[in-house]
Amino acid sequence: MAELAKSAYAQVLRRLLQTKPLSRITVVDLAKESGLARMTFYYHFHDIFDLVDWMVSRDISRILGANRTHDSWQEGFLALFKAARKEHVLVLNICNSMSRGQIERSLTPSVRALLRSVIEEDGAAVGIPRKDIDFIASYYTYAFIGVMLDWIDEGMRQAPEEMVRRIDCVMGGSFTKAISAFQSYSDAQKPYTGPSV
Repeated sequence: MAELAKSAYAQVLRRLLQTKPLSRITVVDLAKESGLARMTFYYHFHDIFDLVDWMVSRDISRILGANRTHDSWQEGFLALFKAARKEHVLVLNICNSMSRGQIERSLTPSVRALLRSVIEEDGAAVGIPRKDIDFIASYYTYAFIGVMLDWIDEGMRQAPEEMVRRIDCVMGGSFTKAISAFQSYSDAQKPYTGPSV
């Protein structure tokens, strides 16, 4: 029942975002359009931004599907870029009504989970402390989200395939290099003294 109510609110929000910005949508609008009581909304969400977070997380999970591996993350990212372009009105209405920080916080958990699973799948990651894997995943998460938000801000002009190709040029193979560097760092157990050139 809870998932049905959440899904109903998300469906209404998605429909309303096709015609007006998030800043002009109220909980009363969502309740009226969904046929659910206003207090039901607050049982599931703190505010509309909480609903956006839930909706974005669910959408990203669905869009990525099984593309969460070392060999398929590029397909997952391509699917995200294509979905953003296809739903550009919704995406722009959300982005224009939220701060960049709010959008980053909304995207971060799903993207970080994807990248963490890609890193953990790499056989070289065995024996690396969880905090180091989390650091590597966070680093790449912020890089990916930053690139994607810049792409949205610039009007989504570049083709999704080109964006993923460019991201792969930077990130492809660098997971293994980062893991190797952290293994060396962990093995040495000594303070960082600067780049080894």
